[in-house]
Amino acid sequence: MLIGIDANEANVDKRVGSNVYAFEVLWQLYRQDKDNAYRIYLSAPPLADLPKTNKRWQYRILTPSFFWTQWRLPLSLWFDRPRPKVFLTLGHYAPRFSPVPTMVCIMDLAFLKYPETFRSRDLWQLKSWTEYSVKNARHVFTISQATKKDIISTYHIPAGKISIASPGVKRLKAGGLSPAKGKYWLYLGTLQPRKNIDALIEGFAATLPAAGKLIIAGKIGWKYQPKKQDRIRYLGFVPNDKLGALIKNSQGLILPSLYEGFGIPVVQAMSLGTPVLVSRNSSLPEIVGNTGLYIEAPFDSAAISDGLVRLLSLSPAEKQKLTAAAKLRAAKFSWQKTGQAILAEVV
Repeated sequence: MLIGIDANEANVDKRVGSNVYAFEVLWQLYRQDKDNAYRIYLSAPPLADLPKTNKRWQYRILTPSFFWTQWRLPLSLWFDRPRPKVFLTLGHYAPRFSPVPTMVCIMDLAFLKYPETFRSRDLWQLKSWTEYSVKNARHVFTISQATKKDIISTYHIPAGKISIASPGVKRLKAGGLSPAKGKYWLYLGTLQPRKNIDALIEGFAATLPAAGKLIIAGKIGWKYQPKKQDRIRYLGFVPNDKLGALIKNSQGLILPSLYEGFGIPVVQAMSLGTPVLVSRNSSLPEIVGNTGLYIEAPFDSAAISDGLVRLLSLSPAEKQKLTAAAKLRAAKFSWQKTGQAILAEVV
């Protein structure tokens, strides 16, 4: 069987979030499925770290990239021979028109929960293109039970058409020098309004100087301007070869998001034995369970400060018990399982 895939989400430098998900899923399909052929559709030549071309794995580069899923990709699917039997999109936007059954991967519906945190053009596109992609799909993959519930209540599609294919955690090397020095707490993720970073900075500022610094690591996204404050340092994007040491050497990872489809950095921290403090909302409780501490609603600076105080107050024995349980919980998430969940529906 020939399977078509839109892998543009994976074909980017400095991958975060949905890019990491698409990249890892692509590699799992490449490694696990030895029976079927794949045609990988891209708007630009594949980067060097994507799977190599072979007899059953081919790339098709379609240009121009302008409104690619709206006309260029559909055009190719209509006229390609042989035609794929099924088409998988590793992101929110399936081809606008498709002569073959489509499947789509939905990370979250944050754009509907917190529309004010998105740029107006992006918001319109996310609303419109995600809706047609979900409603026309033969099957939908998502990354948490929380997002599955959101998809069902928003688009009114049967639960049986949705599979959960949660992200895994890639083993990070925790040795070597951390990009940050001294005693520090860590935020890791794209910098955008729904991540609630301004409230985190205010909440951290209320803690005693003995708490150390707050390191904010990640690419700057939309509608966010870094704030210059004492005890705050921005690192920008951190590559994988330095990420393990950065997480491992921190006092704790803090994710105060207003909404998360999953939260890969949280599982990375749990796997390395680093305490986590996360918002009690969306998917985060199903990931962390009772192996971390929570920021309670309304997730403002006072709630974050309270969570930090509780985290700082943990005794060595309490911290060890928490992180040992977190390591065991993190081990349940694997990219191999993610690939298996997707292959179970695709083939």
